Amino acid sequence: MFSTLKVALILVMLMFSQITQSAVILQYHHVSDETPASTSISPIQFEAHLQYLADNNFTVISLSELMNTIRKQQPINDKTVVITFDDAYLDILTQGKPILDKFNYPFTIFINPNIVDRKPQGYLSWEQLKAMGDSGVIIANHGLEHDSLARIVHNTTDKNWRETLTNDLLAAEQIIEEKTGQSWRYFAYPYGEFTPEIQQWLKDIDFIAFSQQSGAVSLATDLTNVPRFPASKPYDKISSLRDKLYSLPFIMSFDSENAQTIFTQDELKSVTFNIEVEDFHKSQLNCYVSGLGKQKIEWKTDKSFTINFNKPMHTGRIRCNCTAPSISQPGRYYWYSKPWFVLTNEHKWYPL
Repeated sequence: MFSTLKVALILVMLMFSQITQSAVILQYHHVSDETPASTSISPIQFEAHLQYLADNNFTVISLSELMNTIRKQQPINDKTVVITFDDAYLDILTQGKPILDKFNYPFTIFINPNIVDRKPQGYLSWEQLKAMGDSGVIIANHGLEHDSLARIVHNTTDKNWRETLTNDLLAAEQIIEEKTGQSWRYFAYPYGEFTPEIQQWLKDIDFIAFSQQSGAVSLATDLTNVPRFPASKPYDKISSLRDKLYSLPFIMSFDSENAQTIFTQDELKSVTFNIEVEDFHKSQLNCYVSGLGKQKIEWKTDKSFTINFNKPMHTGRIRCNCTAPSISQPGRYYWYSKPWFVLTNEHKWYPL
């Protein structure tokens, strides 16, 4: 018969094994000192990121390996990292890839085929993308153009818009396959903008979709909204990277009303989160909203809490970041980010 101590140890081990079934996906754009700061990391700092991964025994795997693991519900090793880039910038090849090759780290580039076709200055060509793909780089879908899927064109019905999205997304996937030989059905949301309806549509056509909000990835991650941590400026400091790499997945869900992402400026008053994780003290949960700061949390039950926003949100892309320190793993934080896209009171979109 097990002693009380042995039972307690088994319970702790089971809890720990569930917690560590997670990985972190990093998102970059440019690797350059000469491109816009908001989408760039310097080559020196990018190498510092990769050196930190190597020095601290993180395992960098391909995006396909992680996605296959989640689909098959197989164990994810702790301290697993995936590296991704959005947009087919030339400096990924000229400045980023030599550093990645130095560490033998795989990576993914999400591209827009029509932009590549136009051969703009500073972008990768199809020949370069094909050569990178042949060397092991995953080339994936960022849309035919870099257009937001959430912004329905005026005087277009939802049905017609969905048909247009389907045709464009499948056309982009076909072009990528024709030019590079790859078709993963991975899609990164342009500007990170999406709706629950778009998520369902992508699920229906068997695409995995990647967002631009923060959070770790687990076996329970919604594959139509896979989080990625932005790692370029101003989030490129090692202290910021360290917090992200050691983050734990905060598993949350929403009813249909709270799952919505598009609101007008004065419309969104509160949101209720349903939470599955128990490895934290409720008093240590903190949620911050862009432009509003720290928000008051009202616990409804042991499994749900509500935030009543302290003032109206400004127009634009808004994030609510919720974190809480782990009880079982001191120094590590659960992290969840929920996005909203707030229109003007006249229902007009903010500029891209």
